Amino acid sequence: MKFTWKIWVLIISLVLALLMVHPRFDSGVVISSIDVASTAHAEGLVQGDVITELNGKPIETIEDYNFALDGLFSGAEKTRVDIKTKDKELVFLANSLNITVADLPKTNIKTGLDLSGGARAIVKAQDVELTQDQLQDLIDVTSQRLNTFGLRDIVVRPVSDLEGNRYLLVEVAGASPDNLRSLISEQGEFVAKIGNKTAFTGGNKDITHVFRNDATQSAVYPPEQSSNGGYVSRFSFTITLSPEAAQRHADITKAISIDPSSGGQYLSENLSLILDGEIVDELRISTGLRGQVASQISIQGSGAGTTPEAALADARASMHKLQTVLITGSLPYKLEIIKIDTISPALGQEFTKSLLLLGISVFIVVSIIIFIKYRRIKISLAVILTMFSEAFITIGIAALLGWNLDAPSIAGIIAGIGTGVGDQILILNASSKDEKEGSIREKIKLAFFIIVGSFATNVASMLPLFWTGAGMLKGFALTTILGVSIGILITRPAFADIIKQIDN
Repeated sequence: MKFTWKIWVLIISLVLALLMVHPRFDSGVVISSIDVASTAHAEGLVQGDVITELNGKPIETIEDYNFALDGLFSGAEKTRVDIKTKDKELVFLANSLNITVADLPKTNIKTGLDLSGGARAIVKAQDVELTQDQLQDLIDVTSQRLNTFGLRDIVVRPVSDLEGNRYLLVEVAGASPDNLRSLISEQGEFVAKIGNKTAFTGGNKDITHVFRNDATQSAVYPPEQSSNGGYVSRFSFTITLSPEAAQRHADITKAISIDPSSGGQYLSENLSLILDGEIVDELRISTGLRGQVASQISIQGSGAGTTPEAALADARASMHKLQTVLITGSLPYKLEIIKIDTISPALGQEFTKSLLLLGISVFIVVSIIIFIKYRRIKISLAVILTMFSEAFITIGIAALLGWNLDAPSIAGIIAGIGTGVGDQILILNASSKDEKEGSIREKIKLAFFIIVGSFATNVASMLPLFWTGAGMLKGFALTTILGVSIGILITRPAFADIIKQIDN
C-alpha cells in the first residue's frame, strides 16, 4: 500500500493519541488521601505517593494492601511500619496509617463518577445572582477548600441552564453524599471573639499560617473517659496572626480585667471559637497576653466517641475541618444544593464492563453488516480500522484535556462512530467502479459535500448541549464534536485514500 500524506496524518495521530493515553504497567497502590495530622504524613508520605511494599510484603493491588494491613495495628502499642514507595523508603512507629489508597491508574484516561464512583452536586448561591467574576471567585475558594481537605479527583466548574441561571457543578470521586454536602453546604464562617468583639476571622487576611504538619505545634491527645461513659480526645494546633490581627487582639485584651477566681492566671473573658454560628470551644486567656501583641495563638478543640478509637478519629476530623476553614476562609456566599447524586465504585465497575461490551458489540455488528453488503474482507477491515482510529484519537484528546469520561461521554464516542460509518458508506458507494472515472470523481465530491454538511449539522446541534443543560450533557456534546471533527479532518480523507488503493 502506498502511504499518502493523508494516511500518514492518520498514523501520526494514532501515535500521538497513544502518547496522550500513556499506558502504564507499574504495580502498587496510590495514596488518594492522607490525614495531615497522622504520623505517616509527618514522616513524609503524601497524596499521590505509590506504595510498592508494606512491611516486606509486595503491594500490587488494593487486595494486597488490605492483606498486609490486616492485623498490623492490633493493640494500643505503636507498631513499626516499613513502607516502600517508588522513590523513598520510610520506617516509623504508629498506631494507624490514616491513609486511603486506590488502584494505580493504568493510563491517563480519567473516568467520571458513572464509572469510578463518587458524588456529584449542582449548587447555587442563595438569594443572589452571581456575575461571571463572582462565580469564578466561588469556584476558586471551593476548589481550594476541597483540595485542602485532601479529597481526590475533584472537578469544580461553572454550568448554566437554558434560562441563563449560573450554577456550580462539583464532582468528587470516592466521596459520599454526606461528605460532599457537609463540605459545600456549610459556609465555613469562622470568627474568634473575645466578649462581643471580633479578634480575628478565618482566611489569609487575619491568619498567615496554620501549623498542620509540625508535631511540636499540632497534636491530637490520647482519649480520656468522660463522665457520660464515652470518650473525649482533645486537639490543639498553632496559628500565626497577621500584624493587624495581632494588634486587634492586644487592643481588645488590654481593656479586660483579671479573673480573681483564677488566682490571677487568666482574664475574665474567654476567646470563643465560633464556626457557622456554633461555638467550637472557649479558651482561657492568660494574663501574660493582656495587651500584648501575640503573633501566635493556640487553637484547641475536642472530639467525642463511644470508643477511644472513635473519639480519636472524631478529634482528627474536627481539627482537620477547622484547619481547612482557617486556611481558606469562609465561602463568599451561602450555597444551596439543587441536586446531589452518588454512585458506588462497584456499580461503576459493572457499568464499565457493560459499556465495553456495548462498544465491542457495535464494532462486531457494523463489521458484519459491511462485510455482508460489500463481500470484501479488505473493505471490512478498512472500516474497522477507521472506526477504531476515530474512537482512539477521541479518547486520546480527552486524556490530554483531562476530561472525565463518563457514560454520556462514551455515548458521544459511539454516536461519532455511527456518524463515521454512515460517511464511510457514502465514500464506498462513491468509489464504486460501476460508472466512468469522471463520474466517480463527481460522486466523491458529492459524498464529501454531504459529509461536510452532516459535520456542520452535528456540531451546530451539539453546541447548545455543551453550553447549557446545567453541564450534565457536556461530555456527550464534547466527545461527539471531537469525533465528527476527527472524522472530517483525519479519518475520512485517509479512508478514502485507502479505499482507492484497495480498488486499484
